[in-house]
Formats: sequence, C-alpha cells, structure tokens
Amino acid sequence: MDILQAAQQNPIVALIVACEVGLWVLLLGGLALRYLLRLRRVSAAVLAGIPLLDVVLVVAVALDLMRGAEVEWVHGLAAYYLGVSLAFGPAMVRYVDVRFAHRFAAGPPPPAKPRPGAEKRAAAWKEWYRVVTAAAIASLVLLGLIVFFAKPEAQQTLLWWIGRAWAIAGLWLLFGPLFESGKSAEQRSPGAEARSNGG
Repeated sequence: MDILQAAQQNPIVALIVACEVGLWVLLLGGLALRYLLRLRRVSAAVLAGIPLLDVVLVVAVALDLMRGAEVEWVHGLAAYYLGVSLAFGPAMVRYVDVRFAHRFAAGPPPPAKPRPGAEKRAAAWKEWYRVVTAAAIASLVLLGLIVFFAKPEAQQTLLWWIGRAWAIAGLWLLFGPLFESGKSAEQRSPGAEARSNGG
C-alpha cells in the first residue's frame, strides 16, 4: 500500500500528507512574499503558520483517539513526523531561505559544503543531534499515547515504534559522525601521511 492509497483510507495519513504539502506551500509562499513582493510583514505571518501545522496534527491525532479510534501504525507515523518536523524544520527553513534570497534577491551565496575533516565531522555530529531530538520528541508523543489513549494490545506496537526511533538514531550515529570521525583519524595517522607523501 503506497502513501496515496493509505491517505484515501485513513484521515490521519491524509492529514500528514496535507501537512507536508502545506509546509512547502507556506515556506515557498512566505519567501516569495518576502523577496519577490517585498511584503516582509505578510511573509512573517505566513512563515509563522508553519509550526501551526504541527499543532493541527497533534490535535487531530488526539481527537481521533478520543473518538475511540484504535491506536495503530499511523499514530506512530504521526509521532515521527512531528519529531522530524520540530527537529529539522528550523534548519530546513534557513537552508531554503538563504538559497531563495541568493537566487531572487541578490543575497549572499549559500555557505559551502563542509570540507572533509573537522568541518564535515562537526556537521555530522550536529545533524545527529537533530536526529536524537527528533527521536526524543517522537518518543514523548508515543509515550503520551501509551499512557492516555492506547489499549493494552496496542501498547506493544507503540513501544516498538519508540524502539525503532532509537535504532534509527543509533544507526545514524554509526554511519554518520562516528564514520566521519574514523575517516578523520585515519587521515591524521602517520601511515596515511606517509602514503600521501609517497613514502
């Protein structure tokens, strides 16, 4: 079952899709108002609506469960979406903002990609901290569902979603900052220096 089929069958999935589409509409629309039409106050109001999408999703999930809906995978997906949105959202807005300003308003060029070594390692750690933040937010939402809404038979499913979030964070640590740190250590080793000098 793809995401569009799921959205047709479940209103929470449809709302998650709508929130994602709404995020990009508000983001690009707000930046267009700021840099193309010079309507900075209107732009600020539009961009301020982005976090409200997360509030709408939280309220919708709570109402869905209060009406008696059984806790299922879609509620775990909503918790993940909230975690990722809150943890990565501000950085994503800054990323798009600086590129939009450079392209349409003669703004400064976007910062260059981190160079291999200390810069790339620091960027990898910073990104992983966002992953941990997303996992923590999702876990808190899922714990709230377990404590206040989930029936006993659904609690194991939600606990599995929590474990999965931290498994993703662990894999990200392994293949992200630790991998970059290992590469940097290898590049700094005497053997690597000798090889680079032809020794």
